Amino acid sequence: MSLELKVIHTNAAPAAIGPYSQAVCHAGTCYLSGQLGIDPATGHISDTFAVQARQALVNLKAIVEAAGSSLERVITVDVFLTDMTTFGAFNEIYAEFFPQHKPARAAIGVAALPREAQVEVRCLAALAS
Repeated sequence: MSLELKVIHTNAAPAAIGPYSQAVCHAGTCYLSGQLGIDPATGHISDTFAVQARQALVNLKAIVEAAGSSLERVITVDVFLTDMTTFGAFNEIYAEFFPQHKPARAAIGVAALPREAQVEVRCLAALAS
């Protein structure tokens, strides 16, 4: 029995910085890799938390849409923060992307992230049936 996986890649989000895919979809669900606040056009990551957080969510949205889904179909979101005092600021930015639909979510404090990022976001999204 073979596992039917669909690998997702879009140039509207940064390419993976390691041996992994931006997302993989299977059986009606899309599993997104963590997204940093990297600008896909320049490869640059801002020093500013708010800029990083917004760009990470823009990248997440681009991949969800490339998979044929939308933010309204996101089931759960995991947020990784290197400084938990930024939790409130993140919530304000996050609410811009999820104004009505409120996916399940976890916020996890971590010691460090790749590229010295301050925030990373990943999610699971349902695909259109």
